[in-house]
Amino acid sequence: MSETLSFRNAIPFWGSLLLIPLAWIGAVFGGWSVLLVFLGSWIMVSVLDVFTGLNANNEDPESKDDALYWYRLITLIWPFAQGLTVFGVIAYVTASGHLSAWELIGVAFSLGILSGAIGIVYAHELMHQKSRFERWLGDILMAMTLYSHFRTEHLLVHHRYIGTPRDPVTARYNEGFHRFFVRVLRDCPVSAWKAERARLAHKNLPVWHRTNPFWRYAALQSAFIALALAAGGWAGLGLFLIQAFVAIWQLELVNYIEHYGLTRKHLGNGKYEHTKPHHSWNASQKASNWLLINLQRHSDHHFKPDRRFPLLQTWGKEDAPQLPHGYAVMGTLAMIPPLWRRRMNPRVRAWRKVHYPEVTDWQPYKLATNPMPR
Repeated sequence: MSETLSFRNAIPFWGSLLLIPLAWIGAVFGGWSVLLVFLGSWIMVSVLDVFTGLNANNEDPESKDDALYWYRLITLIWPFAQGLTVFGVIAYVTASGHLSAWELIGVAFSLGILSGAIGIVYAHELMHQKSRFERWLGDILMAMTLYSHFRTEHLLVHHRYIGTPRDPVTARYNEGFHRFFVRVLRDCPVSAWKAERARLAHKNLPVWHRTNPFWRYAALQSAFIALALAAGGWAGLGLFLIQAFVAIWQLELVNYIEHYGLTRKHLGNGKYEHTKPHHSWNASQKASNWLLINLQRHSDHHFKPDRRFPLLQTWGKEDAPQLPHGYAVMGTLAMIPPLWRRRMNPRVRAWRKVHYPEVTDWQPYKLATNPMPR
C-alpha cells in the first residue's frame, strides 16, 4: 500500500462529518446557531484555504482500490449519516415546536448544505463507480434532494457533450448564474429523459420499459417525500422541500463554475474535438478539496471520469485553466454576476488566446438557446 494513501492522510476528507453535530446544535438551540453549518462549510473552509494553500501533489493514478479503503469508506458512510440527520432533525423540530419560522428555514438551509455541498458531491463520486451498491447509494443521495435525473443527465449527456451546444450545464460566456439556473432547471430533466429514451431505443426497448431508471428515480423520491410527511407532517414536507432546493442550488452553482465559458472546438459535421483538461476549470485549494473530495480537480475528472477521488490529478496552468479561489468564494462571486464577469471574463478570453489562437470569431461557438440532445 502507498505510504501517502494512508489512514492519516485520509482523515482530512472525513471533515464533512463534523457538520452533522453542527446541524443538530442549530436544531436544538436555534438562534444564530442555525448558521453553524454555513459558517463551518462555506466560511471556515474558505478561510482555511488561505492558510493551507494549494495542493499540487498527485497520487499514483494506478493505485488499486484496496489502497483507498479509508478514502472510499467516508462515501459509503455518508448516505446513512445524512438520512438520519435530515429526517431526524425534521422530526425533532416539528415535534418540539420551539423554533420560529425563520429559525426553521435556517435549519432547512443547513440541511440543504449537508445534502448539497456534501451529499451530492459524494453521490457524484458514487454514480461513477462500477459497484452496483455504490451506484445505489448515489441514487439514494440524489433522491433525497429530489434531483435523481442528475445521474442520467451527468453520465449520458454532460460527460459526452461537455463544452458543446448539446450540454445544458456548460455555462455560456457572459451568462449570469441566475439565468443559467432557470435554464438548467428547465432543460436538464428533459435532456435526461431524451437520453434514456435514446439508450432504450438503441436496445429496441420502449421508453416505458422497466429498465428505464426514471422508474427508480420516481420510487425513491416518492419514498422520501412520504418519509418527510411521516416525520413532520406538512411542516416536515415543507422543510424537506427547502432542503432539496438549497441542495439543487448548490449543485448547479458548482456546475456553473466548473465549465463557465469553455467550449470544445467544432470540427465540422456536428463533431467536436475530444474532451481535454483545458475544457474544465481546475482548482487546487487544499481545504476546499478536503471538503469536496477533490471535486475541484475537475479537469482530470473529465479527462479520466472513472478515477476515484483520491487519485484525481491536479493540472497546472499550462494544461488547464485555474480558478483564482476555491468553490465557496467562486460561488459567492457567481451569485453577483457583475463581480463574476469582472473576475472570470478576462480569464476566459486569455484561455481562448492560449488554446485556440486560430479562432477569431467566437460567435459560432455560442451555445444554443435550448441545448437538448436529439
